[in-house]
Amino acid sequence: MAKGEGAESASSTGLLQPSLLQPDELRRSKKESKEKLSVCSKLCYAIGGAPYQITGCALGFFLQIYLLDVAQLDPFHASIILFVGRAWDAITDPLVGFFISKTPWSRFGRLMPWIIFSTPFAVISYFLVWFVPDISSGQVMWYLLFYCMFQTLVTCFHVPYSALTMFISREQSERDSATAYRMTVEVLGTVLGTAIQGQIVGKAHTPCIQDFHFLDAMNFSVAMENVNITHDTSSLADTRNAYMMAAGVIIGIYIICAVVLLLGVREKPDASELQLDKPVSFFQGLKLVMKHGAYVKLIAGFLFTSLAFMLLEGNFALFCTYTLGFRNDFQNILLAIMLSATLTIPLWQWFLLRFGKKTAVYVGISWAIPFLITVVVLESNLIITYVVAIAAGISVAAAFLLPWSMLPDVIDDFNLRHPGCRGHEAIFFSFYVFFTKFASGVSLGISTLSLDFTGYKTRGCSQPEDVHFTLKMLVSAAPVGLILLGLLLFKLYPIDEKKRRENKKALQDLRDERNSSSSDSDSTELASIV
Repeated sequence: MAKGEGAESASSTGLLQPSLLQPDELRRSKKESKEKLSVCSKLCYAIGGAPYQITGCALGFFLQIYLLDVAQLDPFHASIILFVGRAWDAITDPLVGFFISKTPWSRFGRLMPWIIFSTPFAVISYFLVWFVPDISSGQVMWYLLFYCMFQTLVTCFHVPYSALTMFISREQSERDSATAYRMTVEVLGTVLGTAIQGQIVGKAHTPCIQDFHFLDAMNFSVAMENVNITHDTSSLADTRNAYMMAAGVIIGIYIICAVVLLLGVREKPDASELQLDKPVSFFQGLKLVMKHGAYVKLIAGFLFTSLAFMLLEGNFALFCTYTLGFRNDFQNILLAIMLSATLTIPLWQWFLLRFGKKTAVYVGISWAIPFLITVVVLESNLIITYVVAIAAGISVAAAFLLPWSMLPDVIDDFNLRHPGCRGHEAIFFSFYVFFTKFASGVSLGISTLSLDFTGYKTRGCSQPEDVHFTLKMLVSAAPVGLILLGLLLFKLYPIDEKKRRENKKALQDLRDERNSSSSDSDSTELASIV
């Protein structure tokens, strides 16, 4: 009897070892190997980030000067369009994040359908933003409608795309690597946006009014009307056609990048461990997210630093055109900024891996301060301006890379503190974008309105001294102050390299424990059957 039991035990053991233990080890090793993302997958994922940056860069650098000097809106109405458009854009981010959290999984995933269905409508509305309607009244409503519509649709693309970072791999190193690929392509997208918009539009010379400061307000209006009616009509039409041509090229790139993303990236539902018995609701998750100290401190710091660069972006074209006097060179100066940023993204990726992400924040973002001061202190000089542009681009690269590299660290920290709360990655990304966009809308609206108060003249070949002073404040003093405030807030951010490594190890231990528990459960069940 004992002998028979021993034989049965040995027989069972012999059966389980080849059929369970070895295949289980093989499955685990295969699963680990699958966590490694191929270069092709990373590139396809990265290319998907280009449309948002191409269109955002074109709008950020050129929309203000387009509304003022091409569509010929007065600064007050232009400020309303810029503020309301950015504010609406900010509001749509958490709304889209909410609806994404309610979206069921499909064979395309949970995030990909948003990208698929938003793309065709987004490109149509983007083109109409750069179209000047042949109507005597209602232009403000036209631009407000299609600007807000495009911002809504591009949010439906970008929020799920941003959250996709957490769904392509559970390995932090793979996510960081994919983020570096993404940031490189996104900054390259800003180069494309600047180059396409700037070079096409730069070939068309927008007519201006000479010596307007010698005229009073009534005479200026008469001069403006005469210029519009007489010899400048064809030149202005060429400029408008150039803006529409640039928009057509950009939406073509938008569609190509969206197709590459959809065909080359697979959304993995198991990467975020979303399968829960009792899922946490959106509002419960939102409450937990907003109480997470690391997240609040991170977005507070990046709120001010991002606002500094957005303020610089929105006013730099006007600053180069009027204050520095480089009307025919400003698009090349903007291109130098973006090229410099693109080339230095790999440098900052190496730097943050070598010295840590918090150190990269302090060094990278503060790098721009002396150059922003130099460009307004020294007398206008084209060579110095190009040097400042290249140096500022190095800092822009850090400002692009670091937020998206640090947000996954915050999500990992949150998941460790709240192991039962999953599926709210979109909240982290959408509310970060919400705060930065809303603040950007306020700043752009106020900056454009301040130009109106200081006497900005639409299509003037030169501007009053008060306008020059205001532009200097908007591209130098204000950004420097915001950068310093943001860096001060980063002192409170708790996730340094030591904490990040601890979180990574804890998450890996938790996954190993879950895999072990699942494997033991399967082994026990099969053993009882055998």
